[in-house]
Amino acid sequence: MFTPKYPTPDTAPTADASLVRPLTGIVHPAVCDCHHTPATTAPAPVPAGRPAVQLTPGALVVAVAGGTGVVLVVGAVLVSMLLAVAITAASVAICAVVLRSLLHNQKGR
Repeated sequence: MFTPKYPTPDTAPTADASLVRPLTGIVHPAVCDCHHTPATTAPAPVPAGRPAVQLTPGALVVAVAGGTGVVLVVGAVLVSMLLAVAITAASVAICAVVLRSLLHNQKGR
């Protein structure tokens, strides 16, 4: 009752080996009719003394400008939300004072 019932696995047709050849190189298949040698698949070694990410001065300026832009936009959104809350609170307070004065005048008459 509590054992799961799995559906039968789908049986996909096997591909004919003469129709599909696997790629062994990055650019060209293993059997290539071109007159040049295929590219190697091994990546170039990274020197141990250098960091993996290097920023050029132009990229650094773009990163600083982008970060500054994001901070300014987020700051403007937060300030506008705070201003909206403050204006709403002030208008509710004014409405409360007006209603209180109207109700107080009704009792006095």
